[in-house]
Amino acid sequence: MRIHVNGKNIEITDAIKAYTKEKIGKVATHYDQIEAIDVMLTVIKNPSVAENHTAEVTCKLVTGSVHVAETAESMYASIDLVADKLARQVKKFKDKNLGKSKLDSIRTGAVAEEVAEESAE
Repeated sequence: MRIHVNGKNIEITDAIKAYTKEKIGKVATHYDQIEAIDVMLTVIKNPSVAENHTAEVTCKLVTGSVHVAETAESMYASIDLVADKLARQVKKFKDKNLGKSKLDSIRTGAVAEEVAEESAE
C-alpha cells in the first residue's frame, strides 16, 4: 500500500508527513484490499476564514474508491478528523462488500437448503 501526501499553499514538512502517514496508515489494518491512499493538505490563506486547514483523502480500493474531506482550525486536527472519518467509511465499504458476496453465493445457498432438508426429516 502506498500513501502519497501532497500540499497546496503549505510546505509539507517531515513532521506533518510522518503524522499523516501514521494516522492514515492505521486504516490499512481495517481492510487489506487497499491499493493506494492519496492525501491532499490545503491551507486557505484568507484571514477571515476560521477553519482554513483542509485534509482530503482518496483511498483507492480493489473494487472502488472512498473519498473523504475534513476542515479544522489546525492541520493536525483536520488530519485526525479525516483519519477517523476514513476508518468509518472503509469499514462500511468492507462490510457492505463482504455481506453482499456472502448472500449471493451459490454454495452457501445450497448448504443452507441441505441443512434445512436434513432438519425437516
